[in-house]
Amino acid sequence: MKDLESKVAVITGGAAGIGREIALRFGQEGMKLVLADVEATVLEATVKELNERSIDAIGVVTDVAKLESVEALRDATLDAYGAVHVVCNNAGVGGGGGGHAWEHEMNDWRWAFDVNVLGVVHGINAFVPVLVAQDVEAHVINTSSHNGGFFPLPSTAIYAATKASVVTITEVLWAQLREIDSKVGASVLFPSGRSPGILNTGIWNSGRNRPAEYAQQNPREEPAGSALEKYKKAMEAAGRPVVFADLSEIADQVVEGIRADQFWIHPPSDLHDASILERAESMVARGTPDYMLARLDPPRTPKQ
Repeated sequence: MKDLESKVAVITGGAAGIGREIALRFGQEGMKLVLADVEATVLEATVKELNERSIDAIGVVTDVAKLESVEALRDATLDAYGAVHVVCNNAGVGGGGGGHAWEHEMNDWRWAFDVNVLGVVHGINAFVPVLVAQDVEAHVINTSSHNGGFFPLPSTAIYAATKASVVTITEVLWAQLREIDSKVGASVLFPSGRSPGILNTGIWNSGRNRPAEYAQQNPREEPAGSALEKYKKAMEAAGRPVVFADLSEIADQVVEGIRADQFWIHPPSDLHDASILERAESMVARGTPDYMLARLDPPRTPKQ
C-alpha cells in the first residue's frame, strides 16, 4: 500500500501517546482520520488540534472491550467517509496486577485481556470483512510490545501474556489474508524509538480509566501517574537517569511498514535481536528459560 493520500485510517487509543503520534503522521500523508478512545475530553482536544492543522479528522468515543462499541466505530467511519483503508488496533492497558502471577485478581486478567486481546479481536471482526470486501489495498496494524511479544518480563505476567496473544493473532490474520489472496496486509507493531529511551505513554497510569466492572477487591494499583515517577526515581537512584524516546519515530515506522508491507515493525536493535534468539535457542534446546533470571529484581544466575 504505497499511496496513503486521501485514504481513511482508524486508530484506537488515538487520543494520546502513540496513537496520537500515528494520527499526526497519517495527517502529514493527507489521510482522513477516525480517532477512537475512551477518554472523551482528551479525544475532543486531539481532534481539535488535528483539525487546526488542516487534517480531516473526527473522533468517536469507543470502548474496544465491547464488540458493539467497535462496530459502532466502524459504522461511524463508513458514515463519515464511505470507506476505510487502514486500521490500527492500538488501544491498550497495563493490567494493574501486582505481585506474583498467582496473586493477581481475576478482574486484573479480565480487564487486560478484554482490552488488549479482545480489543484487537473486535477490531478485526468489525473491520476486516469491510476491508476484504472493498477489494482495494488496505492494512491492519496491531500493537504488541517487546514485553510479551519478544520475551516476557517476570514482573508483568498479565500484560506480557496479552501482548504475546496479539502477535499470534496477527500471524494467523496475515496467513489467512494470504490464503484468500486478499489485498489487505497485516503487521504487528512493537513500539520502540530508533533513539534510546523509554516510552512516555498513558500505559503507565491506565488505571485511571479502569471501569467499575473490573474493580479490584483489594486495590493495589498505583495512584495515577505514580508508576512512572516511581520508575524514574529508582533509575535515577541507580545512576541511570530516564530518557524518553521520541514517539514520532514510532509513527514513522508505521508509515514505512505499511508502504513496505512489513509484518514485523520494530527498529534495528542488537539487544532485542539477541533476546529473541536467546529465547528461540532455549526452545530448540528444550531447556529451561534461564534468560528470565537476568530480568528478575534482583537478577539471578542459573544454577550450575
